[in-house]
Amino acid sequence: MPHIDQILGVILGGGVGKRLFPLTKQRSKPAVPIAGKYRLIDIPLSNCINSGIHRIAVLTQFNSVSLHRHITRTYRFDAFHPGWVQILAAEQTHVSTEWYQGTADAVRKQLREIAHARAPYVFILAGDHLYRMDYAEMARCHWEKDADITVAVQPVPAAEAFRFGILKRDAEGRITDFVEKPKDPQVLEHFASRDDPQKPYLGSMGIYLFNTDVLMELLKGTDYTDFGSEVIPKAIRTHKVVGFDFEGYWRDIGTIRSFYETNLSLAKPNPPFNFYDPQRPIYTHARFLPGAVINGAELHNVLLADGSRIGKATIEEAVIGLRSIIADEVSLRNCIMMGADYYDPPEGPMEGPLPLGIGAGSSIEGAIIDKNARIGENVVIKPFPSGTELDTKTYSVRDGIVVIPKGRVIPEGTYIGP
Repeated sequence: MPHIDQILGVILGGGVGKRLFPLTKQRSKPAVPIAGKYRLIDIPLSNCINSGIHRIAVLTQFNSVSLHRHITRTYRFDAFHPGWVQILAAEQTHVSTEWYQGTADAVRKQLREIAHARAPYVFILAGDHLYRMDYAEMARCHWEKDADITVAVQPVPAAEAFRFGILKRDAEGRITDFVEKPKDPQVLEHFASRDDPQKPYLGSMGIYLFNTDVLMELLKGTDYTDFGSEVIPKAIRTHKVVGFDFEGYWRDIGTIRSFYETNLSLAKPNPPFNFYDPQRPIYTHARFLPGAVINGAELHNVLLADGSRIGKATIEEAVIGLRSIIADEVSLRNCIMMGADYYDPPEGPMEGPLPLGIGAGSSIEGAIIDKNARIGENVVIKPFPSGTELDTKTYSVRDGIVVIPKGRVIPEGTYIGP
């Protein structure tokens, strides 16, 4: 049987990330912070390393500076290790002068670099999912079934079927039919393949393992832009495509709502995703920060990152990121505060009229506060009705959730709410 070190990991760095705007206004989607101290890109990179895949390429193009900086600072193997993490940025060539047009197009434009890795197998991975998977188990399934392509699949409830590629398999696990994000009731009825009434469908997780020669064959000389809607449906008619069952926790962090709810779930007493696994840790950039200081605050279900300073505040159901500064008498509920990239110097604020963090007496509920925000004293922020979409010069609202963009200043006494 082949070995895991014969696999190249290819992580898709994402496009414009419109559904996560304004969090993606100054960064790419995989660079968005999560769980107080990590970035989304840390998840697939850590899964690769923990699974024994040490040759990894990250395909990037949009707002990629902070993503490149994070990867180059964090994922460096020493001279005695054969592994590497390589950034493959979109580029103009004699063959193409266009940006990546989709997942399949991005991989096709980098087929030359993929071939240079001389890996017989290629994992195609998304850069904006939260999950922990041993890719070696999926690889064994691929080899044991002598597959050309293996797709990671998971049970999907009826209410969410429209968000996924839905598939059917035969008794041997071979995928026989595939449809991308179906909405037609008759199509959905045809694809109901599980006895579980709560989760009657099998959905693709957007994680693919290809034989490299098959990947080359399917992409060279074609104009396919997407794996889910074009490459996989064609491949099941010409190649052996099988499904690998994954029963663990998995979330697609594709929208502000999913980002918000997933983060807050990590602050629960028994979070659905375990960042504390000592055998398969999630790696990130090592920072030399002091421990968090709490001066009389009352905290309930709070995920608190390093370097924070919190006064006599009340914080409930919240994620508090690196270097967060929260003054006295602040009330923070159902919020994500991403923290800051630096501290203000002792002589005063480094930028703008207000210090970093949240000023005294402010009351904030149902909000995402991006990095380096400066919120004055006695500011009130309340969530809007579900479904509300709004953009202003100082804040945005997505599905009722207030988002304070990176580096924004909210003057003292400001009211934001319905």
